[in-house]
Amino acid sequence: MSVRVTLVAAARSSSLLTERFDDDRPLDQAGWHEVQLAAHALVPLSAADLRYCSPTARSRATGEALGFAPLAQPALRDCDMGRWRGWTLSEVTAREPAAVDAWLSDPRSAPHGGEPLLAFISRIGNWLDTRPADDCGSIVAVAEPAVVRAAFVYALRAHPAMYWHVDVRPLSTVTLTGQPGRWHLCLEAAA
Repeated sequence: MSVRVTLVAAARSSSLLTERFDDDRPLDQAGWHEVQLAAHALVPLSAADLRYCSPTARSRATGEALGFAPLAQPALRDCDMGRWRGWTLSEVTAREPAAVDAWLSDPRSAPHGGEPLLAFISRIGNWLDTRPADDCGSIVAVAEPAVVRAAFVYALRAHPAMYWHVDVRPLSTVTLTGQPGRWHLCLEAAA
């Protein structure tokens, strides 16, 4: 028994340079425009047996705009960034450079008082591993880019440091097939 999980990165709510940790802003104008441009390729995913999203405003709005009518999944929330919530990376780096270095180099550290990267990846992996397995089952989930990166690292059993080397652009997709603890990355040809 296997399941097919397609993760769709939420459209943007701000430019990359103004992106904030644990941000819950709604889609901005550029994000809505991106959804309109990508809709023709992504709308067919609404035929999935189960449709989920991260509980953020931009993930919900992206899923709704694509016709998914997704169910928010608390387990798909972004990494808890503790006291850094709402700050940009440049703001945190200016205020706490040693803490940022520790956070980037040790996946078990949480100098912000929130969730360590390793725990975040494990939480997303646990969500994957608890999806109902059915040979003809398909799932689509709109999630924050960080969630998609964590799922990718978990599925490939990569070292947590690889998380920092995965670039997830708005509205990009990754499909994972398999079952608990045995995931495969599925790259598909463009239609």
